Amino acid sequence: GDLDESSRRKRNRLLNLNKEAARFFHSQLHSPVGQPGLDYLQRRGLSKGIMTRFGLGFAPDSWDSLIRAMAQKGYEKRDLLDAGLAVSNQKGSIYDRFRNRVMFPIIDLRGDVIGFGGRVLGEGTPKYLNSPDTPVFNKSRNLFALNLAKKHQAGPDRPDRGVYGHHFPLPGRV
Repeated sequence: GDLDESSRRKRNRLLNLNKEAARFFHSQLHSPVGQPGLDYLQRRGLSKGIMTRFGLGFAPDSWDSLIRAMAQKGYEKRDLLDAGLAVSNQKGSIYDRFRNRVMFPIIDLRGDVIGFGGRVLGEGTPKYLNSPDTPVFNKSRNLFALNLAKKHQAGPDRPDRGVYGHHFPLPGRV
């Protein structure tokens, strides 16, 4: 029926938005603004290959960098609220949920980005922040890096292949 079609369209829009957000966070990690995040991950012993394989990223210390980047791709603030990527305060201002955080995409068995986990850099709280429940993400059901159980994602023949390898090219990769 129409309701099913409408909720399927909404689900696909949110999944596409999450994929674009993951690309944005990943690109930020490898830009000057992401240097603190890159330093943190390298101190933890993670190689560039691992960062790419897991699609790790960085959310800049800004109130609206993701909102602005996604607006350029045609997403409205309502979409970001629905995806749990933005929050609104009592006054109705809308701002990025994840700020100054190393970002870990949460990916389901189909390889879709369904949510995010973010670890704050510095003294902010909470230390770890996850996406809230959304139409595409249920915190109690979904686990980070589940998709690595899938054989075709990465193997000895393709150690450099990112979690998104066959879903979309990351910046600077083919």
